Amino acid sequence: MTARRPFIVGVDGPAGAGKSTTSRRLAARLGFAMVDTGAIYRAVALAASRGGIAFDDDARLGALLPEVRIRFEPAPPGAEAAGQRVFIGDEDVSQAIRTPPMSLGASAVSARPVVRAGLLDLQRRLATAPGNRGAVLEGRDIGTVVFPDADAKFFLIAPDEVRARRRFLELQAKGDPQPFEAVLADQRKRDRDDSSRDVAPLRAADDAVTVDTGGVSLDEVVERLAREVLARVAARG
Repeated sequence: MTARRPFIVGVDGPAGAGKSTTSRRLAARLGFAMVDTGAIYRAVALAASRGGIAFDDDARLGALLPEVRIRFEPAPPGAEAAGQRVFIGDEDVSQAIRTPPMSLGASAVSARPVVRAGLLDLQRRLATAPGNRGAVLEGRDIGTVVFPDADAKFFLIAPDEVRARRRFLELQAKGDPQPFEAVLADQRKRDRDDSSRDVAPLRAADDAVTVDTGGVSLDEVVERLAREVLARVAARG
């Protein structure tokens, strides 16, 4: 008898909509694995940047992918709020991939067909790994490309200035003095790039539940998603 696939939850949406924090908390609430696909693309952008590879150099990006060993580890005790730790090989790159240049780099490399194809299997394997009773994946195309047959799909949105304000405060907390106007401009550029790319553009799946996170608390967003997932888990049996 074939083992049933883990319950798959896809959380998509633009930058700053709250996908990462919501997904981490939702996965913890449900006891599911967490797969941060955005961190995977950021790690590729970092590896390419360090290797002097242009983000549109398909030949060199294709050669790079098999050499980049990306893995996740739980945050150490007491630092769970920071989310998973991201490694390239043995190096913890959790902070290095969270800079504005790597945000734009992730958007750029994710638009390359060679990169998306090369990482598709990795994302699916992380989600369906033995021992997972379920998995929450967050990104831009989980419900449309990575797992079009996901058991639950959500698309998080918020006004662009609200999203940029969240990012601005994150950067301030890290000591980055970048002005709000620059953060907003970078985000709007990323929105345009993500929505207009030829391969897997950012869009809500037809059967996704759209959730506006702009005027509600994080706890309320997580609770709404959790109720929907638990109802579907019960229906699936």
